[in-house]
Amino acid sequence: MKKIYYLKTCDKCRKILKEMDTSAYILQEIKTEPITVKQLDELYSYTKSYEVLFSKMAKKYKQMDLKNQKLHENDFRQLILDEYTFLKRPIIINETEVLIGNSKKIIPISK
Repeated sequence: MKKIYYLKTCDKCRKILKEMDTSAYILQEIKTEPITVKQLDELYSYTKSYEVLFSKMAKKYKQMDLKNQKLHENDFRQLILDEYTFLKRPIIINETEVLIGNSKKIIPISK
């Protein structure tokens, strides 16, 4: 499967999508089509960590003062399911590997 989870209002997502050929991918805009439990658990099967999928750059992370709380894997999972902005993006699935986020140090995670 080839799939991209992205946010259309995210400048870096738009730039990345513009630079690549997405014709072979299923695109899922996470604000209008939130990630499901099944989809999130599938991503977890690649990463073995919900924290890796969690964006600490989200405005709500600071608003909710989450940096001063001790969060566990189940907390990260639930926060991502409750609020789309907590999902790190974009997430690009290429058959057997996943690319998560938009930093220059993206490391592919193979299944």
